[in-house]
Amino acid sequence: MIPRLIQFTDPHLYGDAAGTLRGIATLPALERAIAHARAHHWDADGLLLTGDLVQDDPGGYAHIRRLFADLGKPVHCIAGNHDLLGDMRAALTGEPFHLDGHFDLGLWRIVLLDSSVAGSAAGRLAPETLARLEHTLDASADRHILVCLHHHPIDMRSLWLDRVGLENRDEFFAVLDRRPNVRAVLWGHVHQELDTSRSGVRLLATPATCAQFLPGSGQFAIDRRPPAYRVLALQDDGRIDTRIEWLAE
Repeated sequence: MIPRLIQFTDPHLYGDAAGTLRGIATLPALERAIAHARAHHWDADGLLLTGDLVQDDPGGYAHIRRLFADLGKPVHCIAGNHDLLGDMRAALTGEPFHLDGHFDLGLWRIVLLDSSVAGSAAGRLAPETLARLEHTLDASADRHILVCLHHHPIDMRSLWLDRVGLENRDEFFAVLDRRPNVRAVLWGHVHQELDTSRSGVRLLATPATCAQFLPGSGQFAIDRRPPAYRVLALQDDGRIDTRIEWLAE
């Protein structure tokens, strides 16, 4: 069987179930994304939640636990700049939730990195995180590697957005560039789709389950595209088949 994953990113939940972000009621939008995934892609082996689970509101984590705890699939989470790391760890402790670390599916190893920095919209990988990444990759020479984080490690050609990306991207890529079995890097944060490559490594950005940002904008601007999520099929030869599922209005 081909390993499959579903990525939900940037739901920006509030404790108030009626909370909205830039005109989108975030909880119903996430509920719709989950319902669509269950109807069309529920052969997936696991779920990825790649940051900004809440909008600076610890009460939002109760909704994450309620929505994901009983789905019967492992839920792998990393923090974003709007998450509250202590509250997140307290709320999402124990099965089926897993924070950071890595896990294996078939011939693949999926590595999750915390790029969040308290009080900053931009991201950075701490020295100990980079060291753990190196150690994990060195121990994974016989596997294809997918690396997941919240912040974008390349420019999105959006002036305002590229000010809040991964600040130490050169250090990050220096680690990846020495490991030829790294196949892809996957992130959220940017609220838009991107599928490109760098030195043979696939680079994938995924839209949010709530409001989207307008690609290529010099200043902050909202796109009119609907909520979305990503599905991934991890092939034995190191290829990734992936698509964005846009939720019709």
